[in-house]
Amino acid sequence: MGTRNAMHEKAGFLPYLACLVAATLWGLLWYPLRLLEAGGLPGVWATLLIYLAALIAILPFLRREAIRIKNPRLLLGLALAAGWTNLAFVLAMLEGTVVRVLLLFYLSPVWAILLARLFLHEMITRQSIQNLIIAGTGAVILLWNGRDVFGGPMDLADMLALTSGMAFAVTNLLVRKIGDIPMQNKMLAAWVGVIVLCVPGILLGGGGVPDFSPGPVGLAIAVGVFGMVLMTYTAQYGVTHLPLQKSAVIFLFEVPVGAVSAALLSAETISYPEYAGGALVMLAAWRTSSRH
Repeated sequence: MGTRNAMHEKAGFLPYLACLVAATLWGLLWYPLRLLEAGGLPGVWATLLIYLAALIAILPFLRREAIRIKNPRLLLGLALAAGWTNLAFVLAMLEGTVVRVLLLFYLSPVWAILLARLFLHEMITRQSIQNLIIAGTGAVILLWNGRDVFGGPMDLADMLALTSGMAFAVTNLLVRKIGDIPMQNKMLAAWVGVIVLCVPGILLGGGGVPDFSPGPVGLAIAVGVFGMVLMTYTAQYGVTHLPLQKSAVIFLFEVPVGAVSAALLSAETISYPEYAGGALVMLAAWRTSSRH
């Protein structure tokens, strides 16, 4: 513990800045994604190009021990969970409104409580129960949307955002079960998982091969090489050098970044029920992240 605290003190302000940079970039990711879609590059194809470009960009910097596979089954599960987290998040951003997707994604701390109880046998405290109730109420308000939330079909964007948050909680659970692994392993697992999941998405989605115009393709490569690498590295750096509860709270900055950018760049509006539900979800996420 003393060594880890010393590492936090030595790192100084940089981990906080790294978390803020990562949260800001993730909150802005929706914009280039929609530019790519408008340019004729559908969501799954854009995702495939972005993550392929990111993967190729870091290959020269990998160390031999980063590619060594330990716990292959858990690492495979990590790849699939992290892959769906990213793919579903991207597709949800293209299908739905930015703030709504972000808020539903940030139910992930709630899923983490339940998964920790089921698989790690962690006790559910009174505060955890309160957080589950708060987040559940916020989710119902968000999903109500003027219809019977339990009877009517959910929007595709809502389902993608919810399952992305669930997969994110599974990803964190698997990282904990695997133990300490190099940052490159986690980046490789996540990006390879996205690429693998894109293949059935393309095959099942139909529509054929899009017209790979130089502009959209160049933008996708730039988002992957510069944006995705920077987002992932800064997030991993922040999480590595800060206590988990601190980094998790800072990452909530992604929501206001998404809200402001969506209002300015796409004229998206937020309804009063979404304000109310979103406030409850954010409160539950903050309480869960800062419970220690």
